[in-house]
Amino acid sequence: MTDTSTRTTATGTGTAAADAGTADAADAAAQDPWPTIARLHAWLTAHQKLPRSEEILLRVLKLSEEVGEAAQAVIGATGQNPRKGTSHTWQDVEAELCDVVITAMVALRTLTPDAAEVFARHVDRVAARSLEDGG
Repeated sequence: MTDTSTRTTATGTGTAAADAGTADAADAAAQDPWPTIARLHAWLTAHQKLPRSEEILLRVLKLSEEVGEAAQAVIGATGQNPRKGTSHTWQDVEAELCDVVITAMVALRTLTPDAAEVFARHVDRVAARSLEDGG
């Protein structure tokens, strides 16, 4: 029997069955994020009215924006702005870093439909170069 009791979660009120479905989707995205990245890319492209060259440029510029937000979160988590004090948490930093990764993946997908393969090959090259001495 499936538990469909209503409960309040961090994302609002829902059923346990719906929450389990969301958790399953999150687990699948964590294992292989590329199908979700493809859907995000398609959604963004459907709402984009610019030429492809400008679309690519803006996706890369968006990455710079997200990196800035991650830096802002680190400054806020460490309380380095005397005017604001501690304005962020390390969980905020985690979320901003995830935004950086997602934005980079979408930008890569914008450049090539073979983004997953390009990324995997690049990770392999970096690992071979960096870890070849067993470090």
